[in-house]
Amino acid sequence: MPYWLLPRGVRPDLRGVGAAGWLFIAAGIALYFACAFWGFAVRGKGTPLPLDPPKKLVVEGPYRVVRNPMYWSVGSVVTGEAAIFHSVALTELAVVFALGVIVFVLLFEEPELRRKFGAEYEEYCRRVPRWLPRFKRPA
Repeated sequence: MPYWLLPRGVRPDLRGVGAAGWLFIAAGIALYFACAFWGFAVRGKGTPLPLDPPKKLVVEGPYRVVRNPMYWSVGSVVTGEAAIFHSVALTELAVVFALGVIVFVLLFEEPELRRKFGAEYEEYCRRVPRWLPRFKRPA
């Protein structure tokens, strides 16, 4: 939420939880640009917009770790804002966003990607988790 739209007297917290919020925002913005520019535009030959989606399946960079890093980036920014402003409303918005994304991915996005990319997407789904990265234990 832009600072100027906040109720009067609300100030961003620059310490403690607020400082962590700034880190979440910075990480979310960096991840978004890595996904949108490097992933979709350069590798996928398209954009995040449904009017010009990637023509190639993007499986490199952040997409090598989880299948939906762009949603993580947006959620990270909203969560960071909630921390900075100690906002219950923004926390609730982050939860609603996460639930909406889960439904959208399961009911629309994944079936569409299966239709568009077929076996290549199926293999990608077998290799890469949807939401949470797999961490291998050291041998």
